[in-house]
Amino acid sequence: MALVFRKVVNIFVAAPSKPVCHRYLSTRLAKVGLLETPKDHGKSYETGQLFLHKVFGYRGIVLFPWLARVYDRDTATKTEEKSVDEQTTSIGKEVKGKNHLHYQVLIDSRDSPHIRTQTEAVTFLSNPDDTRTLYTIPGLDHVAHEDILPYMSVERSPIEHDLFDQFLVHDPESSTASPSFMTSKTLRVWQDKIQPWLQLSDVHRETTENIRVTVIPFFMGCRETKIYWWRYCVRLENIGEETVQLRERHWRIFSLSGTLETVRARGVGGHEPILSAEQPAFQYSSHIALQAPSGHMWGTFKMERRDGTSFDCKIPPFSLESKSEEINNPNDFLGS
Repeated sequence: MALVFRKVVNIFVAAPSKPVCHRYLSTRLAKVGLLETPKDHGKSYETGQLFLHKVFGYRGIVLFPWLARVYDRDTATKTEEKSVDEQTTSIGKEVKGKNHLHYQVLIDSRDSPHIRTQTEAVTFLSNPDDTRTLYTIPGLDHVAHEDILPYMSVERSPIEHDLFDQFLVHDPESSTASPSFMTSKTLRVWQDKIQPWLQLSDVHRETTENIRVTVIPFFMGCRETKIYWWRYCVRLENIGEETVQLRERHWRIFSLSGTLETVRARGVGGHEPILSAEQPAFQYSSHIALQAPSGHMWGTFKMERRDGTSFDCKIPPFSLESKSEEINNPNDFLGS
């Protein structure tokens, strides 16, 4: 266990006599709780586990785990280890997917203004007969197992989020152990009914000159006009020492209908983020619509170094696949 200080997006760890977890925000320290030992891969965190995000530094709480297939093109380049999942991507070199734990989490709303990631809003369409309604659920994120820094707290409401009291109930039998929260009936029903839009199945990664790009696509639904929508979450992380800035994005979008679209524009999501040793990561989400039930996307980010030179950072190819699950109306479960 260790003393943890949180400064915007960075985690600093020391080794004191008492295992107390703190957050550093603005100019003062605030106690959060007691840091716990992170779990090894293969051992999942339970619903109600409190944590600090290892990269972005926000406070969060685990809702439930997902077992996703990770297509890591860096690993494919280095080794041909036997894969857990024999499926492969269909663009460029074959990459075998490996099963890997991810978690659906709630983000503490107090931390949202101070982190370099959008306050993630899961978006999806309503039933097929409704051609206008788009639902959003703010303050959700998907977190990889290795990005969880678990801690425990004796506070009854350690996380501030509009859905916290609806999704989690305090466990009176674990007042000192972590997690001290259990799944509510509302969360169980919500998870079952809204699962098609929450479940991540594929995660794609590729690194170019120490800039690692991770993409997670989600199917949102289909309009009655047969327009299929997807959301995709992109995370850029500088795992080197050289500071770079994202200047342009260049996407190529192939639809099963036979069309190939090219998009070239400045920045991402209205930003041209700088990735440095102090602030190494940036995450954003966007949407894409196709007139076909499936397609592919790939591309590059133009990254500029401090000396003015630039390079193209690859965006790993990923598939856009639709789902046939029954579409439910989330109003029944979100109280709207």
